[in-house]
Amino acid sequence: MKLLSIAIPCYNSEDYMENCIKSLLPGGEDVEILIVDDGSKDMTPDIADAYEKKYPTIIRAIHQENGGHGAAVNAGIKNATGLFFKVVDSDDWVDLESYQAILAKLKELAGGSQTIDMMISNFVYEKEGAKHKKVMRYTSVLPQNEIFHWDDTRHFRKGQYILMHSVIYRTQLLRDCGLELPRHTFYVDNIFVYQPLPYVKNMYYMDVDFYRYFIGRDDQSVNEKVMISRIDQQIKVNKIMVDAYDLWKVQNRKLRKYMFNYLEIITVISTVMLIRSGTEENLEKKRELWRYIKQQDIRLFHHLRSGIMGNTMNLPGKSGRKISIAAYKISQKVVGFN
Repeated sequence: MKLLSIAIPCYNSEDYMENCIKSLLPGGEDVEILIVDDGSKDMTPDIADAYEKKYPTIIRAIHQENGGHGAAVNAGIKNATGLFFKVVDSDDWVDLESYQAILAKLKELAGGSQTIDMMISNFVYEKEGAKHKKVMRYTSVLPQNEIFHWDDTRHFRKGQYILMHSVIYRTQLLRDCGLELPRHTFYVDNIFVYQPLPYVKNMYYMDVDFYRYFIGRDDQSVNEKVMISRIDQQIKVNKIMVDAYDLWKVQNRKLRKYMFNYLEIITVISTVMLIRSGTEENLEKKRELWRYIKQQDIRLFHHLRSGIMGNTMNLPGKSGRKISIAAYKISQKVVGFN
């Protein structure tokens, strides 16, 4: 068994996937790198096969019909043989020193008396053109260099969330929680992080800037114009997260609060993108999304609407929408996302 399986979802990634792969190769025989070619039309399949041939004990090329990012992650989980599992997108990369430190710690923890369910580390917004790189770290909320539980965590501030870039999950936990990401859908990384959370008991946090999250391509899924064009997929993910759990039944109070906050920010993003589009059709989709939440869970609806963010995103009229957009722009600068 490998220590860590790393899935690289690839679709027409010939221009940048090698940078990602090369950053992961120093893991050596402790890792397996699963290059998932999701029906690419360019040289991606050939690059994947060439690397598998050159590093047959480390790299596996998986080819499948196009199913989107979620289908590629599903294929990675299905084929993984490692004790732990990580997703690294093909336009991102990892920091060498942090990578080596994380592998050493995972090996140590794997041989210990307690199995961890989730390893957390920092990630860096590698935003093209930005002089100062925003680092998402968790030193203020998570104990460092020790196994801890939800009760040991402190309050997460707004904009401080555990994202896919932050996490390494225990592989079997992902299977045990029944994680199956939807096909042909962007933004499923939120489901990937959110759905396993109630199954997570033991965690470990390392204050290292491991994952380098590239932001800057015009066709990138987090590009605002692209997000608006794919808003139906964002809404789909939002609704899946609403339906995933009755959060009022999540027993651990701190975990329940964190999951509420996570669902809140996803709903805020959906709402503000619908407002930003400026079309009457999308404004009706905004109203429909909030009606859906109300229908599914009236208490959740009131919880989300009564918060500062929920109130700000639902101010009436054109002037209210302008305030919503202004608040969103401030959040962009504070958090550093695209």
